[in-house]
Amino acid sequence: MIIGVAGPYSAPTAEQRKANLDAMNTAAARLLEMGHVPIIGMNAALPVLEQASVTDRYDATMRISLAVIDACVTLLLIGESPGAKKERDLILAQGEPVFTRIEDVPLP
Repeated sequence: MIIGVAGPYSAPTAEQRKANLDAMNTAAARLLEMGHVPIIGMNAALPVLEQASVTDRYDATMRISLAVIDACVTLLLIGESPGAKKERDLILAQGEPVFTRIEDVPLP
């Protein structure tokens, strides 16, 4: 299954943002080891934003992240944040499941 991984990213310090992204990537690695195809919206958005000149970085980040998550058949939500809630709501609106524990994600 193509599974999106969502969780908090924004934080007051670069160190905290890195820790948040590392947590999402660690969860994605576990999903890959289970046989799934994990994707993270922030991993798609961050390199683009480094090169882009945009006035509203949050809006640009969310547009990219939501487009990525829209391609998923489910979501692993590892923590709450305003952006992660938008990703969760997108998946739920499509009638697809959202998991909050990796142990609950079925094997492919």
